[in-house]
Amino acid sequence: MRIFVRVVERGSMSAAARDLGIGQPAVSERIEKLEAHLGTRLLRRNTRNMSLTHSGNLFYERSKTAIQAAEHALSVNEGNQGLHGKIRIATPFSAGEALLMPAILRLQEEHPDLQIDLIFNDRVIDPVTEGVDLSLRIGEVAEGYFVARPLGTVRRVLLASPALLAKKGFPQSPDELIDFPFAAVSDTFLNNRIPLITPGGQLLNTPVNVTFRSTHWRSVHAFLLAGHAIGVLQYPVCRRGIEEGLLIPILTDHQIPPFNAHLLLPQAGMMSYETRVCASLLEDYLREALLSFQTGQ
Repeated sequence: MRIFVRVVERGSMSAAARDLGIGQPAVSERIEKLEAHLGTRLLRRNTRNMSLTHSGNLFYERSKTAIQAAEHALSVNEGNQGLHGKIRIATPFSAGEALLMPAILRLQEEHPDLQIDLIFNDRVIDPVTEGVDLSLRIGEVAEGYFVARPLGTVRRVLLASPALLAKKGFPQSPDELIDFPFAAVSDTFLNNRIPLITPGGQLLNTPVNVTFRSTHWRSVHAFLLAGHAIGVLQYPVCRRGIEEGLLIPILTDHQIPPFNAHLLLPQAGMMSYETRVCASLLEDYLREALLSFQTGQ
């Protein structure tokens, strides 16, 4: 049942085999034996893709519930009531490093026997369909088979280094941003415009001159520190640079719209005891952390 669930969630036998640390032939053999034992086909397979049959879908849902119940029962330890087993958590890069990692460290301190598998990926990961237990999401949340618990908002800041500002001067209006090179994280500001909220509450889509893009916020951060461009970063990852004077917020009378932050988790009937406890601990910590970033404390 565990192997079958992992095959479904990972979408292929080879990916499931890697996760489980066994060979792909062994995974295929176990699935065939399972189908023979049940007397029904669970998966439709061809050379390119794989899909669930009606029986397979029913067996998947029931297997998830059975496995979670078994894990809960097996976690009983009279001498230690801490969490055991393994939890998989998906997170975007910037929020994961600046927000989630401190929460993970606290979680590990409270439950040292818990195994944590942290997956960094900026794309949306559905905890129900993609084989993770919890998922931190920054930005808009579409509909899915999950519960989205709001955590707060993540501030974004328009920044430049003192060296660049000494060379080119401070921009006095949004129209002047086009005169500065701009560094952006991939998949943001793809139309070469950034949203700015004026002091009067008007939303402006301001043109910028994007000269550098990267899939990771750290390289954009380094580009800004070196004085090669201006750019927008989430406040949790640039707070220290601002406090140390290495980066300076510009056009501070205008605001970049913040991102909403959510913790995505399975619906109650599909959630294990360990996931429920971890979700509660992480939710409390992340809300507290986001509030501190808002107030500057």
